[in-house]
Amino acid sequence: MEKVYQPQNIEEHWYKTWEQNNYFAPSGNGTPYCIMIPPPNVTGSLHMGHGFGSTVMDILIRYHRMQGENTLWQPGTDHAGIATQMVVERQLMLNGQTRHDLGREKFVEKVWEWKQESGGTITKQFRRLGTSMDWSRERFTMDESLSHAVREVFIRLYEEGLIYRGTRLVNWDPKLHTAISDLEVVSEEEDGQLWHIRYPLVDDKGHIVVATTRPETLLGDVAVAVHPDDERYKHLIGKHVHLPLTERTIPIMADEFVDKEFGSGCVKITPAHDFNDYAFGQRHQLTPINIFTPDAHLNDNVPPVYRGLERFAAREQIVKDLDVLGLIEKIDKHKLKVPRGDRSGVVIEPYLTQQWFMKMKSLAEPAIEAVEKGEVKFIPENWNKTYFQWLNNIEDWCISRQLWWGHRIPAWYDESGNSYVGHDEYDVRKRNQLSDKIKLNQENDVLDTWFSAALWPFSTLGWPEQTEELTTFDPTNVLVTGFDIIFFWVARMIMMGLKFTGQVPFREVFITGLIRDSEGQKMSKSKGNILDPLDLIDGVTLDELLRKRTQGLMQPAMAQKIEKSTRKQFPEGIAPHGTDALRFTFCSFASYGREIRFDMARLEGYRNFCNKLWNAARYVLMNTSDLATNPASSNIALSLPDRWIQSRLQHTIQEMHKAIANYRFDLLAQAIYEFTWNEFCDWYLELSKPILTSAESSPEQIQGTRQTLVTVLETLLRLLHPIMPFITEEIWQRVAPLAGIQPTSIMLQPYPQCEKSLQDEDIETELEWVKNVIVAIRTIRSEMNIAPGKQLSVLFHKGTELDKKRYEKNRSLVNTLAKLENVTWLTANDTPPESATAMVGELEILIPMAGLIDKKEESARLNREIAKTTKEAERVENKLQNPNFVDKAPGDVVEKERDKLMELKTTLKKLESQLEKISSL
Repeated sequence: MEKVYQPQNIEEHWYKTWEQNNYFAPSGNGTPYCIMIPPPNVTGSLHMGHGFGSTVMDILIRYHRMQGENTLWQPGTDHAGIATQMVVERQLMLNGQTRHDLGREKFVEKVWEWKQESGGTITKQFRRLGTSMDWSRERFTMDESLSHAVREVFIRLYEEGLIYRGTRLVNWDPKLHTAISDLEVVSEEEDGQLWHIRYPLVDDKGHIVVATTRPETLLGDVAVAVHPDDERYKHLIGKHVHLPLTERTIPIMADEFVDKEFGSGCVKITPAHDFNDYAFGQRHQLTPINIFTPDAHLNDNVPPVYRGLERFAAREQIVKDLDVLGLIEKIDKHKLKVPRGDRSGVVIEPYLTQQWFMKMKSLAEPAIEAVEKGEVKFIPENWNKTYFQWLNNIEDWCISRQLWWGHRIPAWYDESGNSYVGHDEYDVRKRNQLSDKIKLNQENDVLDTWFSAALWPFSTLGWPEQTEELTTFDPTNVLVTGFDIIFFWVARMIMMGLKFTGQVPFREVFITGLIRDSEGQKMSKSKGNILDPLDLIDGVTLDELLRKRTQGLMQPAMAQKIEKSTRKQFPEGIAPHGTDALRFTFCSFASYGREIRFDMARLEGYRNFCNKLWNAARYVLMNTSDLATNPASSNIALSLPDRWIQSRLQHTIQEMHKAIANYRFDLLAQAIYEFTWNEFCDWYLELSKPILTSAESSPEQIQGTRQTLVTVLETLLRLLHPIMPFITEEIWQRVAPLAGIQPTSIMLQPYPQCEKSLQDEDIETELEWVKNVIVAIRTIRSEMNIAPGKQLSVLFHKGTELDKKRYEKNRSLVNTLAKLENVTWLTANDTPPESATAMVGELEILIPMAGLIDKKEESARLNREIAKTTKEAERVENKLQNPNFVDKAPGDVVEKERDKLMELKTTLKKLESQLEKISSL
């Protein structure tokens, strides 16, 4: 093995080996186990969320594969309607063209060309993460087989009356000219204004005041609403007001949805441009008035003076005109949530338009029942509430989008506007017995991307055909996804699975938290805190990192701020850590929490963990390399450390199985880290050295330890493999022959099972005694500033007979690791000399200080350290008591100072304790 672990030298090699040998495909044997990847956008690049989720899924897949199960991890990508169309439209813009210049057919061809050339980026990146998906089965939501499934579902639902065409209020993107889903709307708090507008009363003197954040929609008002219990306005209910700037009058109506405390307590009702107002209008049978064109300019339903104005220009003009008429009561500064399209960035308009909808209530009922009965289990269970809340209040789903890229709605219209559905025009004519003379035109709209995504678990397995894969793997075992798409995807998959296959699409849903930065902030381009998983794996220079983080930012001040914070956080860029270290980091964060704060220090720590494992393997191989040609004899003797590490290994195996069963990947990482670093590397390898080198060790003992080194390391590698596939494969290939195993791949080996016969509490207790004695002596060395290599004479006092037996039995181990020249047992009547003391149970361990340290000199040294530390602690404490610092410094800087103060106080206590011990000698 190389002296230094270099992940870049092994990762690509092993992934190619696995993929070329088809190791990721289902074996065809054993209990089926299947996970469907949440299909990433074909336009996408790997982000931290992908890295986290795919690590969790790969751990599960590799674990169940090693358990002998017939595993399938289904890969694929989503056609991502809006995102993909925008990418190709931008390319056309560079050549001075629009999609309309090409026409629909040519534009769609262009998108397919882009997909063939550039659409595989994210799947290549997934390979870098070591994901063991069956790439031979890769699917794309626009593949013909999946498109056939989409059309079949649409036709069946339409024929049942569950899909219909109607006019409803939708989220409208004025730039992209399409309806979008709630998930594609980003609402963030912005500074705005609240205009208080006077609406003159009809047939009465005076006015009422209406507060609004959108004065431009006033022209579409059809009523003013007040709360029925609001004493200020009870006498006005049923009366009318003049609608400012128009010749219309509108009624004052009562409804309990009005918040009496907001603004004036009077609310303008604009059903065509506000979702709450739309619901109000339906309750009170009001006719909505649409005042906008598809690109958010004012249309012919407004007074001529405002027609054609862009909505924000109209706002400005309307406010001016109201002010001239004396109808502006006041204007307040106001913070409000502004909805913007996540792709276009423009403000989304609630817009009344004709769309295709799906009735959801009848589909939701069995989906609710499935979770109530435990047919689908959410982990953690508290996410049931979120799921039920949405399904119990579900509304019809707008499934149409005004795009060219996507699954074109399989509906055709005759010249009279009658609609027909089918797989194609031939199918439509056949189903409806329409002659060729009747001219038909297909619907221009495409289906919402989430429509095809809802069919993903069974369409990828061949539905509507009853394929072998569908029979074998449906329902799948677990869905791993974020809580932000429980509504948009998880619930819809359950509804569609029950509707079209008669069973749930998966048995469990593991809801992961969202990855945030170390301060708990959402990772975003504007904050400049995005981390690229591949940068963490391969490393990145500071210049390249700055380019990535500031590229495309329109505001120079923002770019400067991001550059400053990046230079501070990563002054030398990001060092390479390798895939396994990143995967272990993700695993260690995967608990039941809602958010994950990604900490670079943890990543660096797990890179050190890789190094620790690598060096441990080198030690084992150096001491056992001949076992491949000269297998260990069956005539062996196992020492206390050998039996102890085997017992601890069995406990760890138990913990690993339990953690995976409970989806507690954080506990999985914790258990294997603790065993590998502390028990195997720090203790067992050290305990093995005196056995292998001591003249007192018998050949049988030496062979026993050599064999234990190999068997424990080989088992440890299999335990670790699902989390860290690359380093474990590389080491295992060298260790397997020493254990008498013909190496193919570690991923095809059985996952370790607990052998309870190897668990021994007595052995563990005895070894713990040995460890405690060694640690006690090492602690005295450290506290008394005694040179680590100096051989010591130690006195044991007041111990039990069991202590004496344990020491005599393990003399070589204790003396070697504690670096003892000799041990003298004192009788109960002996008076010990001046000594540093430690206790292990009833055993008193004494190290006489005569000749070891100069008491006066050591006291002076400690006093100097105490004075220096006290002065620094006072400086930091004064700083933290200064309001100018605490209030004005960045939060992370203040927190670092607080941490520093805590560390200084801890150090001070240790120094004072050491001085007290020295003084008592």
